[in-house]
Amino acid sequence: MQNKLLLLVVIVLFGVSCLISSKPYTTFFNKEIIKVKDTKNNETSKLELENYIIGVVAAEMPASFSDEALKAQAIAARTYAKYKMNQKHSNNYDIVTDVSNQSYISEKEMKEKWGSDYNKYYEKIKSAVKETEGKIMTYNNEVIESFYFAMSNGYTENSELVFNEDKNYLKSVKSIYENEELKNFNVTKTFNKTEIINKLGLNSNELIIKDIVRSNTGRVLSLNINNITFKGTDIRKKLKLRSTDFVININNDEVSITTKGYGHGVGMSQYGANGMASHGYNYEEILKYFYKNIEITRL
Repeated sequence: MQNKLLLLVVIVLFGVSCLISSKPYTTFFNKEIIKVKDTKNNETSKLELENYIIGVVAAEMPASFSDEALKAQAIAARTYAKYKMNQKHSNNYDIVTDVSNQSYISEKEMKEKWGSDYNKYYEKIKSAVKETEGKIMTYNNEVIESFYFAMSNGYTENSELVFNEDKNYLKSVKSIYENEELKNFNVTKTFNKTEIINKLGLNSNELIIKDIVRSNTGRVLSLNINNITFKGTDIRKKLKLRSTDFVININNDEVSITTKGYGHGVGMSQYGANGMASHGYNYEEILKYFYKNIEITRL
């Protein structure tokens, strides 16, 4: 009898603690562990995969986006994490926390990011992760490299034109919900000639640009500057442009470069996903649109 009373007290106290907690108690049944290197302090920690995914979604996609877009993002992030975990590593971690892999923020950073909206947004993202728990994308029974990015120029891009690797599930598709109506769809960045010359390592006081080659999606594949051929991806990196769909205008000493979209363009467009979700598509439909011929399975 005494043991039963003790058990009852424990259950009641547990229930009360859940009620007063800022975050309702949630059990993730997937207990897989991922080794994460924090690039801000070079420390490596072991995290439960699903809790890690909460931090990735919080860092990578606006929490204000539609629920189905957040679910699609959770699966894309989990798939990418699992893909990295499956690789042979010569170091003691699976993945890093910056954009070279996928970004991640802690709960402390979420509180700083969202302020008074922290509880609302945390619960929204946690729900998206919980509802898709353990789900990943595969192609021919193998985990895919699920690239994603912020905003397309109206089309996604073939993987081989950006990462020099042809993947059948990463092919260009039209993304109709990304257009001139979106904030920051077009962004102009201004330089002076000297800045451009120094950033590109040119030996000249002039800029002569010719032979611009674009892909079918409008992104710059290559261009010739002062008789040197550059890849569009190199120009984007060196000049820190938002995308490779850019137009260069030179007016005396001023150089203005206008870009469309934001990101490398391969895989799922996050703003495109949110547009689809806002028009009634669910997360499975979103993912199967941006990643061709994939299956959604459980770990």
